[in-house]
Amino acid sequence: MSKFEINEEIIRSLAGLLDETGLSEIEYESQGHRLRVSKGAVAQSVVAAPAPAAVAAAESAPAAVAADQPLAGAVNSPMVGTAYMAPEPSAPAFIKVGDMVTEGQTLLIIEAMKVMNELKSPRSGKVTNIMVSDGQPVEFGEPLLTIE
Repeated sequence: MSKFEINEEIIRSLAGLLDETGLSEIEYESQGHRLRVSKGAVAQSVVAAPAPAAVAAAESAPAAVAADQPLAGAVNSPMVGTAYMAPEPSAPAFIKVGDMVTEGQTLLIIEAMKVMNELKSPRSGKVTNIMVSDGQPVEFGEPLLTIE
């Protein structure tokens, strides 16, 4: 495992986001390392991504998904927010189970801090499971759907 260098600028930026958004915790992942900043905590927690018991997000994951065994073909949430399955309430969903998708295709939208963020498909394949519903809050790293 490579050495994780602490970047104070990222920590300060994440702490600022906590203040701006009113969140109590925020997590950032890059190059296999995860950084979690919590309000009111004595210290920030720096955790290597493979450490199964140390990731709070795993506690809220579905029971069928073990923290140390990622779901095959899963597309995980890149942020905390609200998932929307369609571009607007009256429009059809971007995808449904059984659809074939291409890399870069919009799968759903995650609203975070009043910004609509399109979640693009990381690969081409068949949508085999959708684990979130329209308007559902999602956590960073939470499995949203599977593509095989």
